[in-house]
Amino acid sequence: MYRRVVIKIGSAVLTDKDGGVSRERIFNIATLVSKLHENGTEVILVSSGAVSAGYSKLQLDRNTIGNRQALASIGQSYLMSIYQKKFAKFGIDIAQILLTEADLDSRRRSENAKRTVDILLKNGVVPIINENDSVATDELVFGDNDQLSAHSTFYFDGDLLVILSDIDGYYDKNPRIYKDAKIIREVRKIEETELVQEVTPHHQFATGGIVTKLKSAKFLMERGKKMFLTSGFNLVDVETFLFTGKYQRGTLFL
Repeated sequence: MYRRVVIKIGSAVLTDKDGGVSRERIFNIATLVSKLHENGTEVILVSSGAVSAGYSKLQLDRNTIGNRQALASIGQSYLMSIYQKKFAKFGIDIAQILLTEADLDSRRRSENAKRTVDILLKNGVVPIINENDSVATDELVFGDNDQLSAHSTFYFDGDLLVILSDIDGYYDKNPRIYKDAKIIREVRKIEETELVQEVTPHHQFATGGIVTKLKSAKFLMERGKKMFLTSGFNLVDVETFLFTGKYQRGTLFL
């Protein structure tokens, strides 16, 4: 078992088929976190989904930065209220932490954030980190919640980053185009050519894609930490991996 795990949940995972927030998936995540707590594992969540949550309240055009920032500011509190209700069923308190890249670039500010996270975890509270989308324009364009989760894993002493996505692993070719695409189960090196592909998020509310996940993996691999990429729609694989180290689907970056 891992001592401290960071779990990043993508927008596609948190959005239901009607464009609203998927309460069922948040409940499933709360169930997983509860099981990890019972086994002594501390959990930090990095959650996307503020824009899609805001859109369920106010249907603004998502193609402009200003509107996306407004939707994020509307959706963040709404999203956290759902998290709070689902985690309360397991007697778990949550706390919201909004960060930008500048917060982790500054040694003083990153140390302050780490102190807060450590106190929360020590008291059984689950920190839920999100990009401060209402002010961080670049992050809305480039999908830095993937990279934010990697930096959170490193700066907040996580042993492992788990990315729960709408794709169940890293494939040898695009599985949405090629039917014979196969999952690469373990990755020990990421070539620079893999990091310069066009960022092509699949889901309408997502801002990243496989490239941002590879950048996150590379960041951690260079610092001696692991990342596990798998589906957030069915948590069987991630639960099996976290409790046994085995998995049927997913990619482990070493």
